[in-house]
Amino acid sequence: MFRFASPVFLLLLLVIAMILFFKLRKKSSNHIKVPSLKGTDAISRSFMARVSKVIPLLKILSLILLIIALARPQWGDRKINVTTQGVNIILALDLSESMRALDFKKDNKIVTRLEAVKTVVQEFIMKREGDRIGMVVFGSNAFTQLPLTRDYNTISFILDRLKIGAAGPRTAIGDAIGISLKRLEDIKSKSNIIILLTDGKSNSGELSPQDATKIAVQRKVKIYTIGVGTKGEAPFLVDGIFGQRYVYQKVDVDLDALKKIAKQTSGSFFEAGDLKSLEKIYEMINKLEKTKVDVEKWVEYKEWYPGFLMAGLMSFLMGIILSNTRFLRIP
Repeated sequence: MFRFASPVFLLLLLVIAMILFFKLRKKSSNHIKVPSLKGTDAISRSFMARVSKVIPLLKILSLILLIIALARPQWGDRKINVTTQGVNIILALDLSESMRALDFKKDNKIVTRLEAVKTVVQEFIMKREGDRIGMVVFGSNAFTQLPLTRDYNTISFILDRLKIGAAGPRTAIGDAIGISLKRLEDIKSKSNIIILLTDGKSNSGELSPQDATKIAVQRKVKIYTIGVGTKGEAPFLVDGIFGQRYVYQKVDVDLDALKKIAKQTSGSFFEAGDLKSLEKIYEMINKLEKTKVDVEKWVEYKEWYPGFLMAGLMSFLMGIILSNTRFLRIP
């Protein structure tokens, strides 16, 4: 789909056409009568004499191209469906110190739990269309990283820059649910869900997971809980006297609490011990949470004006250079 974003500037083309018309008319009426020019048309013109006729046209062409650039020509690159309501989704992500555990593999390389989560959540975000997605992060404290938005590129950008320990070393699951519920109040929707991902046990915060879950039930907010990481001990890379070394530490994840939260809110509980299972979990959630609503067509336009602008400037400069060098006219 082609369009001009500012078509009003195209009226300048009519102004140029009128100026050229009156100029040619005036030129045709002003002539000198001579006895005869018979035979002069047989004289052959040189190549440069013919090229000199193009110089005025270059100036006219440059004006036309610059006017077209002002009108901002655009081409519709792709069409997507934007839902008018959709699902409100809050991603509640654990950034506690236990997310440093190196028990996930990505492209045959050992990575932290957070790096594995980032990869999968990125893919999940890009598969959603029209849903509002927000982000809450938690450790010892919980806070809003990003309010509900349909700007998936911004969500992806923020997600990529999350750091372990940014919210403290411990795990405040109750506060994470509470803040997530608060963000869901910002924009009303028929369907509200929280995807809570953690690898620990709630041991911090002002609001208990039980009380937060009761509020979620009252507000009919569905919570999907994901317990991430392997059971028992997990390897951590720590600094020592002789450099970095791997140390196995026990990670205490309260799977029973996560199951209760999911069950009471009509959500689902998942356990992810590796990257593949984590990918399957988010794929399942993606299929489960679909809402059919009215849609409107939206076109993403690609700007073409830079090409017309450059061509116009080049034509203008070429005309000036030629008229002041090889085709310089002395009055």
